[in-house]
Amino acid sequence: MKSVAMLGVCILVAMSTAATAQSYPVKPIRLVSSVSGGAEVVVRVANQRWQETTGQPMVMEVQSGAGGAVGAEMVARAAPDGYTILLATASAITMRPHLAKNVPYDPIRDFTPIIRTGEAVLVVAAFPGAPFGTIKEMIQYAKNNPGRLSYGSSGVGTNHHLSGELIARAANIDMVHVPYKTAPQLMNDTIGGQVPVAFTILATISANVKAGKLRLLGVYNTRRYPLIPDVPTVAEEVPGYEPPPGWMGYLGPANLPQALVLRLNADLGKFYAEAQMQSRADAAGIMLSNSTPAQFADDLKREFATVARIVKAAGIQPE
Repeated sequence: MKSVAMLGVCILVAMSTAATAQSYPVKPIRLVSSVSGGAEVVVRVANQRWQETTGQPMVMEVQSGAGGAVGAEMVARAAPDGYTILLATASAITMRPHLAKNVPYDPIRDFTPIIRTGEAVLVVAAFPGAPFGTIKEMIQYAKNNPGRLSYGSSGVGTNHHLSGELIARAANIDMVHVPYKTAPQLMNDTIGGQVPVAFTILATISANVKAGKLRLLGVYNTRRYPLIPDVPTVAEEVPGYEPPPGWMGYLGPANLPQALVLRLNADLGKFYAEAQMQSRADAAGIMLSNSTPAQFADDLKREFATVARIVKAAGIQPE
């Protein structure tokens, strides 16, 4: 009798959850976001499509403090009812816990992955006078000139910095990291040749590339960018190289009901696959992607372990 009663309870719970997903949403959704720049434009298009489809707004609240950790903590502590969602980058989830002391959330246990939607196009660029024009030639130059090749990034522990460290270790070369506080400072010094190589976002340097002030050596995403198809990925040039995480995606608090997860995944995936979204993403230098919740969860676990290894090997100490 107990087993029959328990089965009845499970059926009632399942029916209740399904009904909730069908009626969801019945009020505005708070979207806590650490995404900015060109990616924000893409997200706002998705928000508008959500409202047009559901009749309820997805209200974006930008919380980018502490590398996105401020917003991530807000969502980690929110009720798992589908009305507070996190739009995060890899910085807050798979990277910051290794780079800062006392992060107030567990990046795996405290969130429910919903969908990974894209990533900024990340590139290695050099000033035109550099004595190399490809990643392989850059590596050979570093081997022939130990300790003389420097590269700039937007700061210690960023995926730009970690990518440089990964190349150095995979190719067994020595490169000197030069962290910058702002992208314009990095670009000015790279164009001038003070720092011959920059690891950065394509969107911030595309005008300088078109003007011939910078030369693209490689893309350090997982795949080539269709708008610059002749530029290879770093992984194609460097055996053993695995790109550091650079995604953006949606997550909910822990224990978000599966029915709501699947509903959000389906709707957001549909919006990001629309033609108008692709054109906006191309203009912003964003490569769109898609995933099931399970795929996203597996990626987070793998990337969290990967970043831990990189940080340890590079000797980066949490601040």
